[in-house]
Amino acid sequence: MDNLENLKYPIGRFQHGQDYTMDINKANVQIIAALPSKLFNVISSLTEDQLETPYRPDGWTIRQTVHHLADSHINAYMRIHSALTTDNPTIAGYAESLWAELPDGKVAPVDWSLQLIKNLHLRWVMLLNSLTETQLERTYYHAGYDRVFVLKEVLGLYAWHSEHHYQHIKRTCDRNGW
Repeated sequence: MDNLENLKYPIGRFQHGQDYTMDINKANVQIIAALPSKLFNVISSLTEDQLETPYRPDGWTIRQTVHHLADSHINAYMRIHSALTTDNPTIAGYAESLWAELPDGKVAPVDWSLQLIKNLHLRWVMLLNSLTETQLERTYYHAGYDRVFVLKEVLGLYAWHSEHHYQHIKRTCDRNGW
């Protein structure tokens, strides 16, 4: 993996089509559950200037990455609720790179999203821990990807997403000696 690819995908790209057992699903919920405290631990001592450091050339800043996690995980939470209450709903994508450039993504205090992630993940993890194998087979259709997603894969995707962006932040801090 070249250096830019490693900076973009520090834990590799998400692999679609994996087999998701209930043990794997439980492990994925634990990864999602751990994100708020991991983020707080790595970010709590950063200065405002350090929060403005991009994780790669032409990449988001640490601040934007934290706000992106809040935006993305709110969307995931809503999509899962939709799939659990509606048969194969069509969900809309969102322009995440444009959201990151809006004032609440670019300059808002990072603590706002840390608190949002903390509280969102409390509810999300409660819901995820309650899902049965049958519920994890429910689906939604993502119009932007022209693809049906099964909730057990969505769970895997957001466990990956949590660690993916956590590693962006953690490795940026490590590279800079923070």
